[in-house]
Amino acid sequence: MTNNPNRKNRIINRLLSWLDVLAIAAWGILLLKYWLTNKLNLLIHPNFFGLVIVAAFCLLAVSIFRAKELLLLSRREASTNVQHITLFPPGWGSAFLLTSAILGFIITPQVFASDKALQRDLSELLGSTRVKPQAFRAAVPPEERSLVDWVRMLNVYPEPDRYQGNKVKVQGFVIHPPQLGKEHLLLARFVLTCCAADAYPVGLPVKLSETREQYPPDTWLEVEGQMATETLAGKRQLTIVANSLKKIPQPKNPYSY
Repeated sequence: MTNNPNRKNRIINRLLSWLDVLAIAAWGILLLKYWLTNKLNLLIHPNFFGLVIVAAFCLLAVSIFRAKELLLLSRREASTNVQHITLFPPGWGSAFLLTSAILGFIITPQVFASDKALQRDLSELLGSTRVKPQAFRAAVPPEERSLVDWVRMLNVYPEPDRYQGNKVKVQGFVIHPPQLGKEHLLLARFVLTCCAADAYPVGLPVKLSETREQYPPDTWLEVEGQMATETLAGKRQLTIVANSLKKIPQPKNPYSY
């Protein structure tokens, strides 16, 4: 009877050790799944893809070596060598990691949409990007600049009259800010500087020849037109006067960098 508590402890330690292995392997597999299914770009800047992929393979390698070690060790050796020193009761940390990984398999990452963008004030949506261009390429034709290129250019040369009459062809998703009238919508993109946690929206107003009701929020549009200056929400603002609006599918990579 005296050996029963020790035997029970050995079994518990073995289970906790295998829980560690499962948690580490699950996160390695989840990161690889995001990469192989092209969902990683919804969570992190492409500059960090390599680091994430290497981390995923390292996690899988650790889990494989640890599993091999557990299979080779005797129960007595496992009970004496395996220690769980954490801030939480034994097994809690691994259980949390495993649970979060399982939720990652179940829940598909979603693209940020207009509801998140509307949590910001209109002046923020029309404001500057956090990443300043290190070099300004004036030779790029206006119609080849992206929506984010235009916003970044306004950071460098903020006078809207400078761009009066410039041709423009940009893509983005629709936002209906309450501060703008029915003849205006906001064309926006989310900018990712590091990961999804720091994504923020930027955009430019678009003046329509009809009401915006036929372009619901989150609709992706390709807008062609020319630049003009209008006073919106009490501020002189560079505005796209639309000549053509075409609905397009959401891009494979909806974020800008």
